[in-house]
Amino acid sequence: MRTVIELLTFMGLILIYSAVSGQATLPDIQVRTLDGKSVNINDIAQEGQITVINFWATWCHPCKKELDAIAEIFPDWEDDYGLQLVAVSVDDARALAKVGPLVAEKDWPYTVVTDSNQQLMRALQFQSVPHTLLLNQQGEIVYTHSGYLPGDEETLEEEIAALAR
Repeated sequence: MRTVIELLTFMGLILIYSAVSGQATLPDIQVRTLDGKSVNINDIAQEGQITVINFWATWCHPCKKELDAIAEIFPDWEDDYGLQLVAVSVDDARALAKVGPLVAEKDWPYTVVTDSNQQLMRALQFQSVPHTLLLNQQGEIVYTHSGYLPGDEETLEEEIAALAR
């Protein structure tokens, strides 16, 4: 019995090490711009630049609060870190018509794309929004965060600053 427990513990450590040490990258998935053009997410999140990808929806109040909070400090992030932010709406086809007007109303200074069939979301294996990814200059996902509480943008900035050094 002890050998089985030791073996399971060892296998668990190997899985944890693999998950932590392996750098994930974005899958080759098509998303749509607000004017309906299809584009690969990797063409938006260009290598050589720190990129924040934030998944959100028009019906998600924490999502909108997070994007509003980041909008206030985003110009400083652009200046200080040379980063870009891509806001990916996961609204379904019925709610898709609300995305453009909301973005215009909020005047968010981000690149906004849609993933109405949630293909990108499924490929990245998460299920709820808001969900934030941080990509380093090599296009590797180095930080993820789900949910939003006021102040989370400060934690995100700490992660960004560490990459920019």
